[in-house]
Amino acid sequence: LDRTLAQVAGHGLPLDAAPIRFGSWIGGDRDGNPSVTPDVTRRATLMARWTALSLYARDVEALRFELSMCDATPELRERARTDHEPYRAVLRDLQGRVALTLRWIEEALAGETHRTPAPPARAITTAADVADPLRLCYQSLVATGTQIIADGRLADTLRRVAAFGVTLVRLDIRQEAERHTEAIDAITRHLGLGSYNGWPEERRIDFLLNVLTHDQGLSVTSLPATVGGAAAERVADVLDTFRMLTAIDRESLGAYVITKAGRASDVLAVELLQREAGVDPPLRVVPLFETARDLRAGADVMNGLLSIPWYRDRVLGTRGRQEVMVGYSDSAKEIGRLPAAWELYKAQESIVAACRDHGVPITLFHGRGGSVGRGGGPTHLAIRSQPPGSVDGTLRVTEQGEMIQAKFGLPGIALRTLEVYTTATLEAWVDPAAPAEPRWRETMERLSAAARSAFRRTVYDDPRFIPYFSRATPEAELDALHIGSRPARRGGSGELQALRAIPWQFAWTQTRLLLPSWLGVEELAAADLSEDERATAREMYRDWTFFRSTIDLIAMGLAKADAGIAEHYDRHLVPPEYRDLGQALRERLRAAVRAVLQTTGHRDLLDDNPVLRRSIDVRNPYVDPINLLQVELLRRLRNQPRAEGSDDPHTVGLRRALLVTINGIAAGMRNTG
Repeated sequence: LDRTLAQVAGHGLPLDAAPIRFGSWIGGDRDGNPSVTPDVTRRATLMARWTALSLYARDVEALRFELSMCDATPELRERARTDHEPYRAVLRDLQGRVALTLRWIEEALAGETHRTPAPPARAITTAADVADPLRLCYQSLVATGTQIIADGRLADTLRRVAAFGVTLVRLDIRQEAERHTEAIDAITRHLGLGSYNGWPEERRIDFLLNVLTHDQGLSVTSLPATVGGAAAERVADVLDTFRMLTAIDRESLGAYVITKAGRASDVLAVELLQREAGVDPPLRVVPLFETARDLRAGADVMNGLLSIPWYRDRVLGTRGRQEVMVGYSDSAKEIGRLPAAWELYKAQESIVAACRDHGVPITLFHGRGGSVGRGGGPTHLAIRSQPPGSVDGTLRVTEQGEMIQAKFGLPGIALRTLEVYTTATLEAWVDPAAPAEPRWRETMERLSAAARSAFRRTVYDDPRFIPYFSRATPEAELDALHIGSRPARRGGSGELQALRAIPWQFAWTQTRLLLPSWLGVEELAAADLSEDERATAREMYRDWTFFRSTIDLIAMGLAKADAGIAEHYDRHLVPPEYRDLGQALRERLRAAVRAVLQTTGHRDLLDDNPVLRRSIDVRNPYVDPINLLQVELLRRLRNQPRAEGSDDPHTVGLRRALLVTINGIAAGMRNTG
């Protein structure tokens, strides 16, 4: 970017510019994951700091070797306290501070206490501790006529400091809204104010604002014994998490994301809990709207929040913009890929409009997964298909699972990935797509309603579906193998609603049916549409970027699906009474292919993307035999006598082999979830 801007505009980027920054919630995402404790979060931030400083140690050592010259500015000589090799003297001092800090972090990680000891006096705790001596060296080199040296490794290191700081990534914290409600409810009952959980929304907001706008806090030091059992543990975990945030250096922390945020009070509750714990400055609070209901309510929630003067002043005064996360997973599992895409599009439009009406800039945080059913697919196409005005020069996006390796695993590919993100964001900002025409929206509503109805009839209304799903796919085995970062289900319920989106997508990808990517889209051909509406759908594919990208992503999923492989799973794993459901789903897969081809006007799937078509065709012969092996391994595991425990050597061997096949299929299918 620096070189390109210098060529085109005559000047490059400032050394402290960071067009792209990285975040993470590995160790901070406690949404339904009891393994992520406050101490895990503390350790995650320390390990990230250790990694960053280890990398800087390598850079500083290389710079100390290079910068042997003696010409320097008076400011650098004063800092070095020597006229002989002043650059090396300053860098040697920095090197010593880095080594001291690394030892302190190692001791903190090795200690048994859950508290991080205070850093030594000369420890590096902020990005400025690294940047200041490096910038002094840079300025001295420029002033003494050796800018060509300054713009080499030294400038690169300064840019790394701007992008990564001394924390490598900023850790986001994520928790469910219900957990915060439960904690506040315990507090209000302890104070004799009644049950917060039973209050209407207006009373909740009045209570929260009354505390937030007055200097006197709640002064809760302990909770009553009436909050017993699991509830007491959950409340203690929430309060301990906020107390832990006060002990972590602010540069290590990013946003506080609220899963299943459906009301304005959900956001204010986190603001209050931060205030009571003493998190200063507070983390920015990001509501996550993911289910179809919450996506529709998103604009009302933001209108309610930004209508509160205290909250609007808070956003503009401390952060400058509101951040809102939209999720792609639960809505697709709830209503299907095509209707979920439309709900997300409308939600972004309405949320952006709500923030604009209140004069508050907004950054949308896209919770995309790797699979098509979770919003995955080509990055450039996905960003360019966002609603007009939703990308205003800022964008946050998740990259998950195997997609991190695929997109960032090699330097050249990582560079290309970042170029694609930058290009698409700039294009969407300076040249936004035209608004959708009213008749396109009307047709989209018809198509979405038909697809949603078809999806719900099969997945939620047919009592045979869950038994079929559990037998036709390795869903149960995925949880036992502990592949994911969290438990496969929320709350341990056996219902489909409790199953997380990742194992839902992953299981269907393993069988090559890829049902979440396309189910419901067959209604594009089967719906009761007039010829004019069918012609409109073809026009939408040709002229509406959003619709084209959605259909193209579904086409990619259909191209990767294989009805023959899915039938093999049914033949060997599914009881006879459920096989007719599998046969019906495979017929609908074929109907979905016909519907997509009818809409696109193509003769075959991916006609307009021969590279991807060739890639799939080359990979499939290698994946097919792995599927056959997986079916046999699942059959043997499920036929194991129940008396044999999980530690039985034969069972352990089967599970290890199954894990190999799962990884092999995932690698061959690429975007698996």
